[in-house]
Amino acid sequence: MKKIVLMGRSECGKTTLTQALRGEKIHYHKTQYVNHFDVVIDTPGEYAQTKHLGYALALYSYEADVVGLLIAANEQYSLFPPCCTSMVNREVIGIVTKIDAPDAKPEQAEKWLRLAGCKKVFFVNSKGNEGVSDILEYLREDGDVMPWEE
Repeated sequence: MKKIVLMGRSECGKTTLTQALRGEKIHYHKTQYVNHFDVVIDTPGEYAQTKHLGYALALYSYEADVVGLLIAANEQYSLFPPCCTSMVNREVIGIVTKIDAPDAKPEQAEKWLRLAGCKKVFFVNSKGNEGVSDILEYLREDGDVMPWEE
C-alpha cells in the first residue's frame, strides 16, 4: 500500500481517521508527536497551525507516497492557502472529515480543498466507517490484499 501522511488543524479528525484506516477501535487521544504506523503518518495539528512547526510537515511528506490534507466538514475556515499543493512533490488528496456533524458543510470544505489544489477529495465519517474503504482502495497498489478480501 502507498503510505499517506495526514495533515490538518487540531481536532479535524486525523487520529480518528488513522484508527479507522488501521481497523482499530475508535477512541480519542490528543496526538502529541508524529506517529508512524504501517501505512499512515499521523501528525499533530499544531504542525499545520504554527509556522515554525509547519516546516516539519514538509520533511514528513518525503516519507510518504501521498499527502492527505484534512478539513472537517464543520470548519469555520481553511488553514490551507490557495494552490499550496503545488509546493509538494507528492500526490496530494483532500479528505473532508466529520461529514456526520450536525453543522457539517461538506461542500464548503471540498471547495477549500480544491482551491488548495486537491484534484481528488474523499468524504469520511471515521466513527461510522463511512468513506474509509474508499481511501484504502485509493492507497492500494497492485498485489495488495485488503482485509475484507481475505
